[in-house]
Amino acid sequence: MFAKAFRVKSNTAIKGSDRRKLRADVTAAFTTLGTDQVSELIPGKEELNIVKLYSHKGDTVTVYASGGNPILFELEKNLYPTVYTLWSYPDLLPTFTTWPLVLEKLVGGADLMLPGLVVPPAGLPQVQKGDLCAIALVGNRAPVAIGVAALSTTEMLAAGLKGRGFLVLHTYQDHLWQSGDKSSPPSIAPSVQDTTDVSEEKVQEDMKGLALQGAEDGKGEANQADGEKSLPETSEDGSAQDLSPGPTDGKSKQEQMDDLLQQCFLQALKCRVKKADLPLLTSTFLGSHMFSCCPEGQQLDIKKSSYKKLSKFLQHMQQEEIVQVKELSRGVESIVAVDWKHPRKGSTLEASEVRASVIDYAKKNDLVDANNKNLVKLDPILCDCILEKNEQHTVMKLPWDRLLSRCLEKLQPAHQVTFAGQEPIVKKGKICPIDITLGQRAYNKKVTVVRNLEAYGLDPFSVATILQQRCQASTTVTPVSQAKDSLQVQIQGNQIHHLGQLLLEEYRLPRRYIQGLEKAPKPGKK
Repeated sequence: MFAKAFRVKSNTAIKGSDRRKLRADVTAAFTTLGTDQVSELIPGKEELNIVKLYSHKGDTVTVYASGGNPILFELEKNLYPTVYTLWSYPDLLPTFTTWPLVLEKLVGGADLMLPGLVVPPAGLPQVQKGDLCAIALVGNRAPVAIGVAALSTTEMLAAGLKGRGFLVLHTYQDHLWQSGDKSSPPSIAPSVQDTTDVSEEKVQEDMKGLALQGAEDGKGEANQADGEKSLPETSEDGSAQDLSPGPTDGKSKQEQMDDLLQQCFLQALKCRVKKADLPLLTSTFLGSHMFSCCPEGQQLDIKKSSYKKLSKFLQHMQQEEIVQVKELSRGVESIVAVDWKHPRKGSTLEASEVRASVIDYAKKNDLVDANNKNLVKLDPILCDCILEKNEQHTVMKLPWDRLLSRCLEKLQPAHQVTFAGQEPIVKKGKICPIDITLGQRAYNKKVTVVRNLEAYGLDPFSVATILQQRCQASTTVTPVSQAKDSLQVQIQGNQIHHLGQLLLEEYRLPRRYIQGLEKAPKPGKK
């Protein structure tokens, strides 16, 4: 329901009478909550807001928010808890367990199919068709989704755990979760009767029977054979197959998977994990964080990497002193510390990549105006990205060129300079052109001044020496006033013609990065 952005209609503070009614509704809907727990969830005096919104499908939803987090939502007079509430009351609903690999699909709008369930030794919880249920991941009892049972437990077992199991309404990482503080699920140890084998080999084996329903995005039901086709092919001993070089960069598929694994690992640490989340189960880190950082169109598969197992990869990251991993309980490892200041590679986007991403997003979300292909409809995400506050309710569409230019303006500029035989240097901000000016000195003598040579890897002293010999004129190198660690070269006379030849023909700098060449003396004049 919240897999895509929604539109907020209103956001108001709750009235006293509405607060009392909500407390009564919560008591009636969730009978397992005691009086004190209901008072904690719906406090008497603390701030509580009612948010009216429209889902991307047009459903009218009422959300109750406390302390900045959505705690409940109401749809068609039915009350549902959010994951933020379930983390405080994990036993509020009957909880079913699935594999971490499944979470990414649920976040994308898929329903949970029965082959994806993990059956604990004590058996599945007993529910009836239409009952509200929570969904958690193996190794952590903190729910990551809520849904309505499509079958009773008896019917699920009678069907051999095949077919659709739950209609998913809300998940961790969806847009409703994003409207809160975006905290991660706490680590809640499973009860003894729910403990099961969580080895990576068993995860891969059970995933071969997994099928998911693409409910929100209209992908249709995936049958079991389709689920099998999307899985990585492995040999009998578990080693990855087909390690021939990839078609693009000459790296083997194993090397490409190593790169993807590290990319998802670093991005998950940087963007999704907070210090308050530690200690964090490694299985939760993989399923709830790393998989969701995998770029669209790619599939993260540890068995196709050189590490083969998550534990071996994390051991390598521990040797790099990025994380610290410990076995806090028997057979269960957790990340207990992260070196947040560890140097990591940054990434940049070229303007063409930004344009391609925006165009792809607009087309995938059907935002191109049907009557005028030159206009793009602005959904809530684009509105937040590019519109000013006073435009939020007045600008509904933009032409392609204005949309793309606004997107580029919102990004921090950067530039890359490449010198022969050296790695490219990326710096923040726009690169300033080499600036050539003419000055006047005593006795009406002209002097040529050139600045900003260092940005292009040119040594001002070397340039001054070359120009002194070619122009047969005196040169000096002095600091630039009000510019830290910057030098300028001064050459007696108008030497822009010689300077232009040096920069354009010998150093091969593009003309667009040099300003002032038009001030060169005309032929026959000095």
